[in-house]
Amino acid sequence: MNVIKKILTNILIYGTEFIVIMLSVFPIVWVALSSFKTNAQILEGPFTLPTGITTAKEAYTYLFQKYDFFSYFGNSLMISLISTVISLVCFAMAAYVLAKYEFPGRNLIFALFTITMLVPGHAKAQPIFSLINSMHLYDTKTGLILVYLGSGIAMSIFILKSAFMGVPKELDEAATIDGAGFFRTFFMINLPLAKSGLSTAGILMFLGNWNEYFYAALLTSSEKNRTLPVALQFFNQSLSYDYTKMFAALTLVVVPAIIVYCFAQEQVQESVAASGIKG
Repeated sequence: MNVIKKILTNILIYGTEFIVIMLSVFPIVWVALSSFKTNAQILEGPFTLPTGITTAKEAYTYLFQKYDFFSYFGNSLMISLISTVISLVCFAMAAYVLAKYEFPGRNLIFALFTITMLVPGHAKAQPIFSLINSMHLYDTKTGLILVYLGSGIAMSIFILKSAFMGVPKELDEAATIDGAGFFRTFFMINLPLAKSGLSTAGILMFLGNWNEYFYAALLTSSEKNRTLPVALQFFNQSLSYDYTKMFAALTLVVVPAIIVYCFAQEQVQESVAASGIKG
């Protein structure tokens, strides 16, 4: 009886996991495969398979020749990387202090960081736009980087604080006895030991910045500063009836983010799980 119960439980668990995976993966696979089909094949039905690569070759070639796709890609990559690296250094220091130092108001500060998750991004649009405009940074990559510096602050502080809490305090005390100051203890001891949390926070921030559309559309207007998500909207307008090219553009936008996550999924999952336990 126990064996039958165990088999049924496994079937239920793995069956549910399979359904969830299919629901998550199928749209991405369908978009990628659709970029290899002609418009007629796409309209025939969603489950038809492509018959060759000629159509896809023409679609992808068209995107790179007709539109400055490499420029959009470079803008997204540069803005996402710079904002992620600077944010990671600043957030890591803040999380380190919150994790290792006792001072009045520490819990209040952490709570204030956490509360920012409850504020919708659209609610901050007007003050952010006014601030960037008054600084004469509208339609510049610098303005967009400044806005992205504060994105994901609550999630990052939460993950990094948990990572630093996992570093034994005895190591900090030993470093202090040896004459190490704040920065040396932070950079030489705590950062290397918290690299899992750093990797997770960095990857999640990068993916969030890479996929961000609202502020990129709000704070830029020229083509030279356009990021991939904003460019995709323009593709949608100009290629609205050319489904093959539209799906090719979607694939080019989504694939880099998927590749980044695939290489780092274990660290992300482990660190997020550890954050939930320690936090």
